[in-house]
Amino acid sequence: MQLPDENLEYHYHRLLAPAAEAWTPLAELQAKHLLPPDRLEAAKRAAVEARGQVGAERELQNPPPKLRPLQPGFIDLPQKLLDGFKRKQDASELGKVIRAANRLRESVDRVVLLGAGGSHLGARALFDALCHTHHNEMPAKLRLGKPRFYFAGHDLDNDALQDLFELLETTCVDPELAEERWGVVVVSKSGGTVETAAAYRAVRAEAAKFYGPKSDLLRRVIVPVTGPGGKLRDLCRADGLDDVLTIPDDVGGRYAVFTPAGLLPAAVMGLDVRAMLLGAATMTRRFLEEPFERNPVLQFAAVNHLAAEECGKPTRVFAAWSRKLEAVGWWYDHLLSESLGKTGRGPTPLTVVHPRDLHTRGQQFQDGPRDKVVNNVVVRAARHPAVTLGMADRNEDDLNQFSRKGFPDLLDAAHKGATDAYAEAARPSADLVLPALTEHTVGQLLQMLMLATVVEGRLMGINPYGQPGLESYKAGLLRHLKATPNLPKGEVRDAAKGV
Repeated sequence: MQLPDENLEYHYHRLLAPAAEAWTPLAELQAKHLLPPDRLEAAKRAAVEARGQVGAERELQNPPPKLRPLQPGFIDLPQKLLDGFKRKQDASELGKVIRAANRLRESVDRVVLLGAGGSHLGARALFDALCHTHHNEMPAKLRLGKPRFYFAGHDLDNDALQDLFELLETTCVDPELAEERWGVVVVSKSGGTVETAAAYRAVRAEAAKFYGPKSDLLRRVIVPVTGPGGKLRDLCRADGLDDVLTIPDDVGGRYAVFTPAGLLPAAVMGLDVRAMLLGAATMTRRFLEEPFERNPVLQFAAVNHLAAEECGKPTRVFAAWSRKLEAVGWWYDHLLSESLGKTGRGPTPLTVVHPRDLHTRGQQFQDGPRDKVVNNVVVRAARHPAVTLGMADRNEDDLNQFSRKGFPDLLDAAHKGATDAYAEAARPSADLVLPALTEHTVGQLLQMLMLATVVEGRLMGINPYGQPGLESYKAGLLRHLKATPNLPKGEVRDAAKGV
């Protein structure tokens, strides 16, 4: 288990309107579009009060109707899992996850992860942030036994699913060869998400065709993750799948990245899940114990809430200064939208990668509507040695003057140039700084964003749990599906044959 890294930090000083000694056009813009320091003081006090409420909610056994649904189990879960593993090792909940992951990793060379919303976005965020950028293309020896990963079950794209089947049928021919086997992780807390359930039915049929419907190996390479009850658990029981991992009842799907929904895929990927949990637990302690000045959860929730509710900045930009964090942004999009987009209110998230998207959205951020707060997510240290520009015989690009600069220097200059430009136009921006991209820091980041979302919900007077609007979509999907005539049998791939 790796040692903890430095702590994540949130620098929000550029969001604050400075005291103006004299009138200037910039001072007028700053007063109008940056946060007034006196309002920040009130927001600090409100955030600290909200922390007390969120902390107290962890202890409620029978919450009053106005707080329901209430699912704060994610807050203490990382430390509980670590403590349980220390006491019981393999017999603990984390031990079961690690054991299932080891079995799957040793059995297959490819894993198809099926899930929608939080059931796949957390795992996708961890995969992109912490695995090799070209993991799936690397030869097996360089992957050190870590399977390739493919994500499905989050949409209803027929052609994309057929393309995945074609890939598996082409590359996986002999189930007796470990390097040609593939497995499935299916994640659905309710078990009733149509996108995931439909994909699982089709993938189960494909797996049964490859391994044989009665194969013991088939049951070893499918690992379901679901809630304590529901359709998926019933199906697994009928299929004879005994090794089913459980998402706790008091953890909502979009807050489930540190349940088996995220931990199992992470462990199969070969990531250090204990370091990840330690980072998350560290962030929870900081949230519960540290004053506002050293508390990134309270800082992030307070200033972004103030910007959205009182300063007319409802668009919240997650500006990742590393391509490896783009999927974390997608995960946060889901977390924020589904948690706070209620009763006609809630910030609108937008994920970009800089400097890539400065060449597409930079003009709008600089000169477009003043409805945005840019949260730059910055990684201080690169994982690999710097690629330097070096001297060249031909200097028509005029880069020899920067011959000793490396790509980290270029990225730092781009970040400073962008934030200077925002400041000169009174466009609010802040920096969320990670010392490096490791399991520990990513654990901190994800837990911080979940905690901040819950605090912001309490500041808004909105329940950050539950998703009543999404249930309308699900009901409509089923209603129209029942009204649609079936295709003739010869025109469809047979997905009825299960395990």
